[in-house]
Formats: sequence, C-alpha cells, structure tokens
Amino acid sequence: MRRFWFGFIVAGVAVLAVEFMYVRFGFVNPRADIAVSPVEKAIAMPALDASVDRAAPDLKNPVPPTNGNLIAGMKLYQTNCSSCHGDILKPDGLFANALYPRAPQFMNDAPDMPENQNFYIIQHGVRLSGMPGWKQVLSDQQIWQVTTFLSHMDKLPPQIEDQWKQAASAGGTDSISK
Repeated sequence: MRRFWFGFIVAGVAVLAVEFMYVRFGFVNPRADIAVSPVEKAIAMPALDASVDRAAPDLKNPVPPTNGNLIAGMKLYQTNCSSCHGDILKPDGLFANALYPRAPQFMNDAPDMPENQNFYIIQHGVRLSGMPGWKQVLSDQQIWQVTTFLSHMDKLPPQIEDQWKQAASAGGTDSISK
C-alpha cells in the first residue's frame, strides 16, 4: 500500500512539473485574439471569483442609488468603461474582442457580483486581463458611483436611460478628473 501512495504522489508531482514547464517555457499561446480555452474557462474565472470573494473587504456601499448618483456613475462609466464593457447604444465594447480574457459585456450580461466585490475590482483592477485599477484616477466616491450604476444599469429610470443614450451618442469621452 505504501508503494501505491508513493507512486501516486510521484505521479502527481510529475504532472504538476510538466504543466509548469509547459507554461514556463512558452508553450501557452499568448495571443489575445483567440478563443478562451475550455480549461482556462473552467479554472481561471472560478479562481478569479474565489480570489475576489476572499480579498474584497466587506464594505457597504455608501452611495445610494439616487438619480444624481446614477447619472454621475453613468457618466464615469461611459467615459472610462464603455469602450471595453459596452454601452446602451453599442452593447459590444470597442475593445471587447481585443482583450484576453474578454471583458464582460454588461449590456448582455449585467454585473451581478456583490457591490463590495465590484468596488474592489474597479479600485484595484485584475492582473493579466487589461482591467486597470482606477484608484489613482478616480476617488472612492466616484468608484462607488460607478459601482452603484453597475448595480442598477439593467433597471435604470427612463430619464437616466435617455441621458445615457445622449451621452453614448455624443461619444462620452470627456476626461474625468478627481
């Protein structure tokens, strides 16, 4: 029985070593314009979700979903996020298919993470994904406004939806500063 367990452990270590070498010596295709592999889908996204769930502090959103906060969040989103994540007029972001892994397209699949996790991702970014950390560009208040907007973007009041259409048709590329 000892031999069996020893062989089992040696085989496991050998498999891990081969996988490490495969990755380390550049056999993984680095192109951003190819489909995400099923193995990567099965491992990477659940690992990201688990990591964010573990790392994001248990914060409550201090920004209520008032019309003013939703409009402010919408403007920040339109200016800083829509080119990757899509907007009300262009559901597929300009850079949607240029990133690897693909940026979530929020018009097709509204964000459903808890707000503290969305805040954490916006604030710190996601390594090796093209998602930057915004904490050097936006204040915490602005990040919470975007977070509030994301939480309500699939159920906006008609007047805010109309303002978003206007902002999207105008390009929505004004720079936002603190």
